[in-house]
Amino acid sequence: MKSPMADQPSPAQPEEAVLGSISSSADVPLTPSQRTAAGKRARSTRPRSAVGSWEPSDDRPDPVDQLEAQARTRVHELVPIRYGRMAASAFAFYRGAAAVMAYDLGSHASTGLGVQLCGDAHLVNFGGFATPDRRMVFDLNDFDETHPGPFEWDVQRLAASFEIAGRDRGFDVPTRTEAVLRTAAAYRSAMLNFATMTDLDVWYLRLGFEEFPKLLGEQHSKKMMARLQKAVIKAQHKDRYRALAKLTTRVDGELAFISDPPLIVPARELFSEIGTAQFTTTFRGVLDSYRGTLAPSNRHLLEGYRYLDMARKVVGVGSVGTRTGVALLIGRDEDDPLILQIKEAEASVLEPYTGPSTFHNHGQRVVVGQSLTQAASDPFLGWDRVEGFDGVPRDYYVRQLWDWKASADLATMPSDVLSDYGQACGWTLARAHARTGDRIAIAGYLGSSDVFERSIAAFASSYADQNELDHAALVKAIASGRVQALSGV
Repeated sequence: MKSPMADQPSPAQPEEAVLGSISSSADVPLTPSQRTAAGKRARSTRPRSAVGSWEPSDDRPDPVDQLEAQARTRVHELVPIRYGRMAASAFAFYRGAAAVMAYDLGSHASTGLGVQLCGDAHLVNFGGFATPDRRMVFDLNDFDETHPGPFEWDVQRLAASFEIAGRDRGFDVPTRTEAVLRTAAAYRSAMLNFATMTDLDVWYLRLGFEEFPKLLGEQHSKKMMARLQKAVIKAQHKDRYRALAKLTTRVDGELAFISDPPLIVPARELFSEIGTAQFTTTFRGVLDSYRGTLAPSNRHLLEGYRYLDMARKVVGVGSVGTRTGVALLIGRDEDDPLILQIKEAEASVLEPYTGPSTFHNHGQRVVVGQSLTQAASDPFLGWDRVEGFDGVPRDYYVRQLWDWKASADLATMPSDVLSDYGQACGWTLARAHARTGDRIAIAGYLGSSDVFERSIAAFASSYADQNELDHAALVKAIASGRVQALSGV
């Protein structure tokens, strides 16, 4: 297993390539009024009302076939866990079906107004985490599918997630529609505001939890703020010390990961055939190589930590089956732990419909996409390419496992709080897009009326119907034995 970092371009070159691919440059820059006019002209390519139309194409692939195509490159014994998790509900299916929706969005006309897309902007992929200066912020937090593309694709995926989650909770039509409308309206109003701001002011924006009352308005914020305060307290305890207590034990007197297969399998079991010592030597080399992708100050910080152990860890819904592990390191002593997540990065599901990535390494694609769209990122965020013991080179990105992580509790979220949450997600997505696309042109396209959000609400309802059919297709495939599923894991 080796890590050919020498084969990769420097971080600066691909960053410039991505920025160039999502914002046009000219010898004479366009004025703000010209950019607004360009956005309005995009309505002739993709009218705002047309964003709300959804009908499957005549040659739409079978959704289970699409999932099976993804499974071919994944860890075979873990794929049934993915199907079991996706089959649990229509919303769980939606979380794992980014590839299915990418085809559906890519097979229709677009506005052509490009941004750095999250690529999987459903409501669970937003949440709270700690910035390097130890401030709790709300932001996007999943970038496996990040890729340049038309801004509306992220908005459509986000809006549909609220409709589908509302159905999952049994909320009525007016409640679900309000949540979707407020999500899309927040996106539009935020983008109109960002269009009036300077580039630096937009770049510095971030949403701290203390700013929620101003964002939501006093008539909505009290119940939301009560839940946020509880979430912040809970998140501040979901840190490296909790991970250490929950995920480790003592083996031969030294800290090591627990064994809880198939969800957690430590290296001493996973690589017993080749020898743990050989694997440890190889993996230390991988960590040394990955360090080269960090900023010098963060690299210096990481060099103070000593590697102890590694384990395979199953995470998420759609990601299940990708090669994902956790690494345990300690600094001054055992009371100074650092747990890193190493996650396989494959091609974005958007690439077939937007063009190939400009990056030679998909881990780097994820890292740069995250750095472009998040207001603040993990100091240990980096990437590597590793040749496995099967001889196949694979791309990975690295980040901390937990760092004050807070996520929405959909199972208990009241209907009015769902709308508040949608408003926060809409604002946050607009801020991410404003950092990387032409915010003035996008604002010109969106306009001052509510045409866009009503169109988005129509799309969300229609696509939720399609998602239910796709979920039923997976359930049927499991029942018939076409695919194998492991539920409750």
